[in-house]
Amino acid sequence: MSARTGPAPVVEKLSTLDRFLPVWILAAMGIGLLGGRLIPGAGAALDGLSVAGVSLPIALGLLVMMYPVLAKVRYDRLDTVTADRPLLIASLALNWVAGPALMFVLAWLLLPDLPEYRTGLIVVGLARCIAMVVIWNDLACGDREAAAVLVALNSVFQVIAFAALGWFYLSVLPGWLGLPTADLDVSPWQIAGSVLVFLGVPLVAGYLSRRVGERARGRAWYESRFLPRVGPLALYGLLFTIVVLFALQGDAITARPLDVARIAVPLLVYFAVMWAGALLLGRGIGLGYPRATTLAFTAAGNNFELAIAVAVATFGVTSGQALAGVVGPLIEVPVLVALVHVSLAVRRRWPQPA
Repeated sequence: MSARTGPAPVVEKLSTLDRFLPVWILAAMGIGLLGGRLIPGAGAALDGLSVAGVSLPIALGLLVMMYPVLAKVRYDRLDTVTADRPLLIASLALNWVAGPALMFVLAWLLLPDLPEYRTGLIVVGLARCIAMVVIWNDLACGDREAAAVLVALNSVFQVIAFAALGWFYLSVLPGWLGLPTADLDVSPWQIAGSVLVFLGVPLVAGYLSRRVGERARGRAWYESRFLPRVGPLALYGLLFTIVVLFALQGDAITARPLDVARIAVPLLVYFAVMWAGALLLGRGIGLGYPRATTLAFTAAGNNFELAIAVAVATFGVTSGQALAGVVGPLIEVPVLVALVHVSLAVRRRWPQPA
């Protein structure tokens, strides 16, 4: 994982693994899709490795992916983030007001004739990112401490607000507008389980690593010796997660390419608008580049693990809603990798504090 640098060209200072990340991710997506499509029973075997609806291979990959980044967080600095009220208010407004509303509008505008896919996209818009965003934020030289706080904030609101917002955007608001309605049957306990697995475990592991490591050997040893050794695990975990995810869903993605293309259009618009709008808002309210970037990635990303799990549990594994959830990471992963590089280019031109 790349280290923090000054205003010099950041991309040139990335490791080989970081610099060619788009290549590795596209390769991982291809391996997963081909493996799930060509190896008999691969998807079913992976899908069978689950407990209470949580895929153990994906949970393992996310744990390995998120642990190094959360181990880098300086938890003694979190109070400076929690005191930044403009950042917290902007994040809540973007994630729980603007994001779901934008996905609702895009789904109805671009998929008016495809109710299953439309519903699936609305569910994706409700599932705010609490996992992979820490990787994109770190690669883009965002504020790690701010990312930890915003991700934790999203996780709390996800447990509280997901089901209520699903009811509002699928049943209440369409009824007010004279549009067809749908139902979303999801338990808060299911959402809490997703938060615990995909955020709670690596967050506790990262926190304990720093506390124990610094107490035993000191901060200098921890940051100069320990973190560089575990840092590359984040990208290895990311690639492993992508391979498993696309192997699980390879048949669904490759069997209906035209449907995938239709679903991809609103997703592309959504990620671009949310990221750019959040970055501009961050600059407008006076945030520096690191926190504005964190705001942008936490607003643009989605918790596709939760969206897929809810769609499958509510509508069935072969439903159009589930396919829409599956297409989410197919589009999100390469788009947010591209936005990492856009962020690094923006960083060179961001006004520096006096």
